[in-house]
Amino acid sequence: MPSKRSIPFEFVLDHLYSLDPVIKPMFGCHAIYAGGKIVLILRNKNDSADDNGVWIATTVEHHSSLKNEFPSMRSIKVLGNGVTGWQILPVESDDFETSVTKVCEMILKKDPRIGKIPK
Repeated sequence: MPSKRSIPFEFVLDHLYSLDPVIKPMFGCHAIYAGGKIVLILRNKNDSADDNGVWIATTVEHHSSLKNEFPSMRSIKVLGNGVTGWQILPVESDDFETSVTKVCEMILKKDPRIGKIPK
């Protein structure tokens, strides 16, 4: 497991600490699992930097309700054109830390819109 220091946006782990999150490498990023689900991916890379931030594991049917809570949320460009199930809170958005803290609170409350059971 990578050291906590090498993980971007480590404040996410502080917020999710009580869930005993599991961190696994994925796509050169850090996938966060809690309660048997993948919930987030933390990405901060030099390539495709506009997709740096916190990726939210969700599905298309939840996008509009989540977009109401997270105006800066959008699809992830490196995953292809069009709408993706995964959504991102981009690091360059003005409300990044506030939004990420809120999504962590939603995970702690087991919001059914966030998280996917891995295959």
